[in-house]
Amino acid sequence: MTARVSIKRGSVYIPADVYATYFKGIDAAALLVRDDHLHVLPVHHMAAGGALMKIRNAAGDRIVSAPDLFDNYGLEDWTAEHIEARWSADNAALIISLPQSPQLQT
Repeated sequence: MTARVSIKRGSVYIPADVYATYFKGIDAAALLVRDDHLHVLPVHHMAAGGALMKIRNAAGDRIVSAPDLFDNYGLEDWTAEHIEARWSADNAALIISLPQSPQLQT
């Protein structure tokens, strides 16, 4: 199943319908890069850490900020509107393809 999210300067913008489908009741997410993809994983216990899934507006859209992660991969200025994301049951994560970056070529 696919969804659409937006990326802006180190933050992932998650529409309310995507949040309700994959992250309902979740207050935090872990973001990591694996195999040229960004993985957004739900964190079920706040004590486990992760980035806060902040409520962005009255519609219930969310934003997850991880500027350090994006900076580490040379993607601090990356902006993408309505980019395709897919849920991976195997990874228990919403997965987003990343643009090519020299730091990803390791």
